[in-house]
Amino acid sequence: MPPTDADHERFMGLALDQARRGLAAGEVPIGAVVVAGGSVVGEGFNRPVGAVDPTAHAEIVALRAAASARGNYRLPDTTLYVTLEPCLMCVGALISARVGTLVYGAVEPKWGAIESILKVGTLAANHRFAVVAGVREAECRALVVDFFRARRARGIE
Repeated sequence: MPPTDADHERFMGLALDQARRGLAAGEVPIGAVVVAGGSVVGEGFNRPVGAVDPTAHAEIVALRAAASARGNYRLPDTTLYVTLEPCLMCVGALISARVGTLVYGAVEPKWGAIESILKVGTLAANHRFAVVAGVREAECRALVVDFFRARRARGIE
């Protein structure tokens, strides 16, 4: 049975919980969860600063956890929930992992590669995934906007 709007709301809530963990760790508050068969199989929040790793975006952290848990880097029957539209690197990882569906909260006008700066779904790729956008959008956007507003108020760019 395909996920319902209530399922999307619930799992995005878990991604928001991950984003808040990232915020508490001093990272840009983006969170992600990978779901298969109605259960979370991977989760993560942005960790590039703490991990000293430019690839430690929430999506990558969650995909790595899901691949490890399932013993396979291919995740075809999964849905990735993420609070912010993924960047090009993360969309590439979704394609490589063969994720079935992407669900995201808010658009990312500076880096988003689904509908903002690039529309990867329109490119000839060896895998395509379904996209659901705008789930709990206001909450997802507010977390990031408030984070950067607070940084600017402290004089940090």
